[in-house]
Amino acid sequence: MESFNVPSREEVSANNQAIFDNLKSQVGFVPNLYATYTHSENALADYLALSGRKTSLSGKEKEVVNLVVSEVNNCNYCKAAHTAIGKMNGFTDEEILEIRTGEASFDSKLDALAKYVKSAVVNRSKPEQSVIDAFFAAGYTKENLVDTVLLIGDKTISNFLYGSTQIPVDFPAAPELEEAVL
Repeated sequence: MESFNVPSREEVSANNQAIFDNLKSQVGFVPNLYATYTHSENALADYLALSGRKTSLSGKEKEVVNLVVSEVNNCNYCKAAHTAIGKMNGFTDEEILEIRTGEASFDSKLDALAKYVKSAVVNRSKPEQSVIDAFFAAGYTKENLVDTVLLIGDKTISNFLYGSTQIPVDFPAAPELEEAVL
């Protein structure tokens, strides 16, 4: 089996070194998954442009999408990273665990978002009409739906990269869910 290393700053191109320096100044470190993108010369810059794009979704809404997609795809790296980011966005441990199941009973609008995302990912891009209707009934717009789909794609890219490389997780592990929910 081909194994993937996590490239260090010294092992990447000058362009990627500059990105590493920027990440270190903004985040405090270069996450292993981001470093792994540098096995391709342009992938990290491309991915950061996608994930950093302007969106109609709030920080909390983005984390709902990230947590649900990562749980459905069983990405231990992204579940760990977005558990930490979810806490930074104000979610409690209990709320994060519930979001990962595809629900958010503590907030009806976030609940509609979580259910839409889970249905879209589980059903391979074809969410049930009832969750689409509930998404719009909760106050989301067509712009929000398009931005949600883009974010599902963004997170799926990272889930797939981790799934293919199994690089070390450098965030505290996300707690396991008590029962299979997917």
